[in-house]
Amino acid sequence: MAKAKICHNLKIDTTWGPPIYTIKNDQRGAIIKVDELDWRTFKQKLKTKTGIDLDLYKEAQMKRRINNLVTRNGFQSFTSYFEYVEKDRDLFAAFIEYLTINVSEFFRTPEKFSELENIVIPELLSRNSKLNIWSAGCSIGAEPYSIAMILDEKTPGVQHRILASDLDIDILEKAKTGVYTENELKSISLNRKQKYFTKTTADKYTIDPKIKAKIEFKRHNLLKDPFETNFDLILCRNVVIYFTEEAKNTLYRQFFNSLKPGGMLFVGGTEAVLNYREMGYENYRPFFYRRPSNR
Repeated sequence: MAKAKICHNLKIDTTWGPPIYTIKNDQRGAIIKVDELDWRTFKQKLKTKTGIDLDLYKEAQMKRRINNLVTRNGFQSFTSYFEYVEKDRDLFAAFIEYLTINVSEFFRTPEKFSELENIVIPELLSRNSKLNIWSAGCSIGAEPYSIAMILDEKTPGVQHRILASDLDIDILEKAKTGVYTENELKSISLNRKQKYFTKTTADKYTIDPKIKAKIEFKRHNLLKDPFETNFDLILCRNVVIYFTEEAKNTLYRQFFNSLKPGGMLFVGGTEAVLNYREMGYENYRPFFYRRPSNR
């Protein structure tokens, strides 16, 4: 009997035939078999239809995440689930939203947003009166709208550029609509809530049209599409959690090239760029990285 290699929760069966991966379900302790041929077919179908390349994501984590969804819905394989959801626009949209981890809220991690508002943005404004900002992986739009509120208060009447991009077309439509729940506004001050939102139902708030008009939304695949340049500030927070280290390094180098000299990259609280010096960044503050002024 052949030996099996163990890697974290992933066991690789090296017996005859296509490799079979067994994944331990963390909640119930059950062992679920995943056929490698099925996984490869699923990845190719997904890439052909959406441009999402799962080879650039951490394999074990993505397998667990998707397998939980597949088995929860009563399917026996990745491909059978994919073929089912791709026939229904709403089901497929929900699948892509799950896959791309669209979790967001206004002023997420308030203490870091306070640093952004009171330290980082004032420094950037001292260099340029009109800022060029990119919210990469903007999800439901909470992040770029938060930036727009800050700039509306700091520089009233000034038209900055705020680009907001995401891979998920349907989540971008939600962002453009600008309607949010009470929970999504939980980190907004009462003053800003009253100033920038109108309550439309018991649990729905619509953002001020003048703030909505400040954002340019665009579909963009961070792992595939070309990047614009000349940004003063790039925010990419809680986006790369499932990316491979190679994909993350490539991404952060591309962000470096997209920043103006002196421009800032703002990442999530679990996404510190440990090799920032190799890429040319300066560590401005925790989770803020600056392209030096002379580069």
